[in-house]
Amino acid sequence: MPQTLRTACHHELVIRKSRFLACVEPIDGRGAAQARVAALRAGHPGAAHVCWAMLAGGQSAAVDDGEPGGTAGRPMLDVLRHQDLDGVLATVVRYFGGIKLGAGGLVRAYTDAVAQALLTADKIALRRWRELGCVVPYALEGWLRRELAAAGAADVDVAHGSLVTFRLRLPDPDVDAFVARVNEGGQGKVGWLDPSA
Repeated sequence: MPQTLRTACHHELVIRKSRFLACVEPIDGRGAAQARVAALRAGHPGAAHVCWAMLAGGQSAAVDDGEPGGTAGRPMLDVLRHQDLDGVLATVVRYFGGIKLGAGGLVRAYTDAVAQALLTADKIALRRWRELGCVVPYALEGWLRRELAAAGAADVDVAHGSLVTFRLRLPDPDVDAFVARVNEGGQGKVGWLDPSA
């Protein structure tokens, strides 16, 4: 099961006078990742490189930021994938120490910096949510509210019109069983809405 991080984790690695400052943190998507990387660049004006990798909601990125191709971003991304993480951004700020490490040395340095940071990570299971909507007659409102509470529904929004409309989110693995239970208990009086409507 994919995991994400509760909070950011850090590690500093020094190899042949070069400093590698690694951070792995939870992130929502590419836009937030790019904003975080821009903030790091601004906060470390003397750094030679700000390399990064991201996995978030099916999107991925691996950026070498001037290091030889495939020696920074891709190895960092591989560490994230190997640890089955999602919704995370790994960044490594490198201060060049004057001694070249070669392609193999760079791959090891970026891999180790991220892997060492993740040793202290507080990982949590990543729950995927699905949006649902349904309508019921007023007589079933109380019953459906109890079903929603028992199922752990989130962001429940209720609107009253000629029928009672519910919009909610449930953990993805629980949706099919919940729908089957509500259909059976509602005895054909529950109408399901297109969640995008």
